[in-house]
Amino acid sequence: MNDRKGLGRGARWAAAVWTGGTTAVIAALPWTVSNRLPDHLATHWDGLGDRPDGSMPLWAASLFPAAIWLALALALLLIQRRTAAAAGTGLLPWTAAGLLTSGIVIAGAQASIVRANLDRTDWHQARQPTVWIVASLAAAAAAGVGGWLATARRRKDSPTTGRDGSEPLLEIPEGQRLVWLSRTTNSWFRLLAAVTGLVAVATLVAVVAGLAGTGALLALFSPFAFVFLALTACSSVQARVSERGLEVSFGPLGRPVRRWAPADIESARAENRTPAQVGGWGYRLSGLGTTVMLRAGECLVVRIRGRRGEFAVSVDDAERGAALLNALTAPR
Repeated sequence: MNDRKGLGRGARWAAAVWTGGTTAVIAALPWTVSNRLPDHLATHWDGLGDRPDGSMPLWAASLFPAAIWLALALALLLIQRRTAAAAGTGLLPWTAAGLLTSGIVIAGAQASIVRANLDRTDWHQARQPTVWIVASLAAAAAAGVGGWLATARRRKDSPTTGRDGSEPLLEIPEGQRLVWLSRTTNSWFRLLAAVTGLVAVATLVAVVAGLAGTGALLALFSPFAFVFLALTACSSVQARVSERGLEVSFGPLGRPVRRWAPADIESARAENRTPAQVGGWGYRLSGLGTTVMLRAGECLVVRIRGRRGEFAVSVDDAERGAALLNALTAPR
């Protein structure tokens, strides 16, 4: 892929932020409300029984699950590093799914334990937090599936382009179909998305643990969750030109998507643009029209029939994509 190097760097930073941040959340959670917890915390319940049958001192209840998570995450990242180095790929689907699922499971379990012991004078009084454990498992499963789909979709996409040339119009041989595909990733957006996503998860963990009023914590969760979704959607963009026209998809899951049929496109070209020209980074509206600006430089620019403004997206190899698009929209 055109952005393989940047993609791998961004994925590594996101994995590092998630690993370190989740470790800090798991370890710090019991200490934040230590004055409301007994000296020993109930940490184990016998099967489906409601009464605890095992406990740990506060320091052990803090460090033990954090150490388990850190060891598991480092093992996944080490295997990922060796496998990806041999295959020449970015973050593998099972790595993303494993990191998200195991991190949320352990953090959710820690939050459930803290909630069960909260305001108890003795750990024997704690009751098994079944509802919160089930909720954590459901959230972990959803996150794991999302991580798998995001990375699996990215890995299976591979560009197929037309002939090597700089003409603005490609000749498509009779009976053949050509497809052009290019992707751009902004590593900083991915890093910021990982940070805001971690804060949102930490807030939910605090809700599960009952550390503060639910309303106040959800009020904190909402803006961070919104920023996380916005940054994730703008962290990568993929442009695809085929006989169906132009398709521009956003984010690791390829959603949302904008599509234009060949009949809707008047012309296409490659043009260098900078964030200063279009008003900043991300999805920008300016006097030039709409620009998806993830990095300065080459952009695919299309003029849509019946509209004044143009649509531009910052992707590599834009000249070849424009040439193929012009060939598909030209009278045959």
